[in-house]
Amino acid sequence: MAATTNWLTASSSVFLTRSAVNPRLAFASRTNHTPCRSRVSFLGNEKRRLPVVLSMTAEEGPGEAVVKSVLPGNGISIMVNGCSGKMGKAVIKAADSAGVNIVPTSFGSAAEAGQTVEVCGKEITVHGPEEREKVLSSVFEKHPELIVVDYTIPSAVNGNAELYSKVGVPFVMGTTGGDRNKLYETVEEAKIYAVISPQMGKQVVAFLAAMEIMAEQFPGAFAGYSLEVMESHQASKLDASGTAKAVISCFQELGVSYDMDQIQLIRDPKQQVEMVGVPEEHVSGHAFHLYHLTSPDKTVSFEFQHNVCGRSIYAEGTVDAVLFLAKKIRLKAEQRIYNMIDVLREGNMR
Repeated sequence: MAATTNWLTASSSVFLTRSAVNPRLAFASRTNHTPCRSRVSFLGNEKRRLPVVLSMTAEEGPGEAVVKSVLPGNGISIMVNGCSGKMGKAVIKAADSAGVNIVPTSFGSAAEAGQTVEVCGKEITVHGPEEREKVLSSVFEKHPELIVVDYTIPSAVNGNAELYSKVGVPFVMGTTGGDRNKLYETVEEAKIYAVISPQMGKQVVAFLAAMEIMAEQFPGAFAGYSLEVMESHQASKLDASGTAKAVISCFQELGVSYDMDQIQLIRDPKQQVEMVGVPEEHVSGHAFHLYHLTSPDKTVSFEFQHNVCGRSIYAEGTVDAVLFLAKKIRLKAEQRIYNMIDVLREGNMR
């Protein structure tokens, strides 16, 4: 299926509303129609918040003081696991530009143990699997406001989460894949703070939220329609896109019958350039998604497309997630597990 430049545009005066409590919707990779737990809900159990209007007064409430205290450079440190990868390096660069302190320690594979990775003039030592718990405990003791950022590989997701939970270190999980239900259960049992999201790009997350609202408001609206999905990522991405799975879940709730195994994965650089239209300079780092719906009689079609070149959108979103989580920790918030929708709703993005 070739990528096209057709776009679906529409305007309407209809304002969508949704209930305050919605335990079904979840921004996570879902492979079936099993209702999701409220702890991973897009909007949680709170009422929708209105934009904050700032007043010009000389007084500060405790919440405002906390917001100022978690600005970059105010005690927050991050440890980026997977620092030798392109995503890990992009996060380090974004965090460094934002003034966040970067701990010169990272975890990697056994083959990477002992290596030194230089990013932004900082030399980061990579430790292998055998010494992880001892190293992490030491780093956490030295940096009590440490937040770990994870951009490793799908097979490491659950093991890493268990380690962070055992040591008690809050984390931002940007790595896709793994057993997501087990991931949430691990964090919930440990009662640590975490932002878990298969998608860190803020604008893409906003699109996904809109899709879930549509799925909730108009279930079955596309019943009988057929769906084709194509996603193209750099060859190093081993699994299917978590973003694509989240969008497909919405289409399933809209009445479309589709199996996740039907996703067309494009990983060949030549196909990416010639068929998908990825610029050659971004073959090593991109995320192109195309969703094509066709009516039963083939007379109506809809197409949704979102393309990202590079990694800056994810790196910037990750730094926002770190600052958001640091604020929640200092406020001793009752809720412990968050996603990028929570970060968007907070309204404190840089």
